[in-house]
Amino acid sequence: MRDLAILACTECKRKNYTSTRNKKTVTERLEKVKFCPSCRKHTTHKEAK
Repeated sequence: MRDLAILACTECKRKNYTSTRNKKTVTERLEKVKFCPSCRKHTTHKEAK
């Protein structure tokens, strides 16, 4: 039941990370604070389509 989620930076819109989530328990999109190598700082990364 776990689904692969691609995380994209909110500032530069680049897809940097992947994560897994359970579709049944987590219905909203993932949002994590991660390091963006192109921005060279910690930014929020949201789940891309």
